[in-house]
Order: sequence, then structure tokens, then C-alpha cells
Amino acid sequence: MLSDFKTQLFEISRAIIPITVIILIIHFLFIPDFSLSHAFQFTMGSLMVILGITLFLVGVNLGLIPIGNAIGSETVRSGSIPVILLIAFMFGFFATVAEPDVRVLANMIESVAGNSIDRLDLILAISTGGGFFVAASILRIVFNVPLAYLFTAGYLIVLALLFFAPQEYVPIAFDGGGVTVGPVNGPIFLSLGIGVTSVLGGRSAITDGFGLVGFASVGSVIGILLMGIVAS
Repeated sequence: MLSDFKTQLFEISRAIIPITVIILIIHFLFIPDFSLSHAFQFTMGSLMVILGITLFLVGVNLGLIPIGNAIGSETVRSGSIPVILLIAFMFGFFATVAEPDVRVLANMIESVAGNSIDRLDLILAISTGGGFFVAASILRIVFNVPLAYLFTAGYLIVLALLFFAPQEYVPIAFDGGGVTVGPVNGPIFLSLGIGVTSVLGGRSAITDGFGLVGFASVGSVIGILLMGIVAS
């Protein structure tokens, strides 16, 4: 674990420190009232970000990825389609509810839209859509359905819903799809798909194990559009 911490710390530092330096230079050159106290706060915040992301990634490698692989493989071994669907949906739903990016988007939309769009309803719409489409992705792997079929069907549903959803929900829906998968549930979804392919004969971890992340995002777009149609 210590070696993993050192590796992650080096990689994250190499990514964030240059950005921190560039931002400080830009602010000193182009923002006259940018004080040294602001620079100190920004620098301390960047150091905390480096430490936080490092600890998070160590935790992902230590716990989230192994448990995702285990749940994916054991779920398929049960051989029960209802069990597979239920566990995949619950996995996708609760992992999306826990995703920080989803909460950030919901908070920002509620602050701008006021009471017209409820924060909790938005989180539930994103998570429900994501959960259903994670379950559909697992079924795709089990029944060896080409990924192109699912994406074609998903985007056709999106296109159809665009004609009925209120216009204010359309940009929110696509932004919601963009934040559906983040640092918390992304590794979980990836490991879940790889875990499923590991116990199925004739499946490739590359062609069959991936795709859950993108398809979950489509589900969240559909969930928000349906929310808008119901609310209108």
C-alpha cells in the first residue's frame, strides 16, 4: 500500500503542480487585486487536492476495484437473470447517488433555477437512469449483444424524448449525462464489467468488459428528460 501511495502521489503531483503554477502566473499578470493571501490560499488548496486525490486513488485500488470485480463475477455465477438485474441496478443507482459530481451539478442547478427544479428529484432521476442502463449493460455482456445496438437504441430514445421534454431540461440532461460517471462510480462500473467478463466463456475484457460508463451516461440523459416531461 505504501508503494501505491508513493506512485499515486508522484502522478497526481506531476499533473496538478504545473496547473497550479500556470494559474498563479496568470493571476499575478492579469489580475491586479490578486493578493498574496489569495495566492497562499490557492496554493494550500492545491496541496490538499493533491493529498486528497492521492488518498482517494489508493482507496479505489485497495477497495472499490476488487469489490466491483468480485460482485460482477459472483452475480453472474448465480445464473439468475432477475438477481443479476437487481444487483446491477442497485450497484449503478447507489454508486451514482454517491458520485460527488452529480451533487455538484444538482446544487448548482437548484441555486440557479430555485424551486422549479428540485435537487433531490434531479439526483434520483440521474441515478435511476444510470442504474437501469448499468443493468442493461450487464445483460448485454451476458447475452453477448453488440454494444452498437444498445447505443443506437439509447440515442434513438434520447432523440425522441427531445421533442417532448421542456427546453430548460435539455441542456441539464446532457450535462447530467456528463457528470453521471466520476471518480467514485467510474472505477466501480469498470471493475463490475470486467468482473462479469472474467467468468463468461468467449468474452473479451476489452470488447465486452467496457462500455458501462458511456451507457450509464445515456441512461442519465434519458432519466432527466423523462423527469422534465413528467414535471411539465
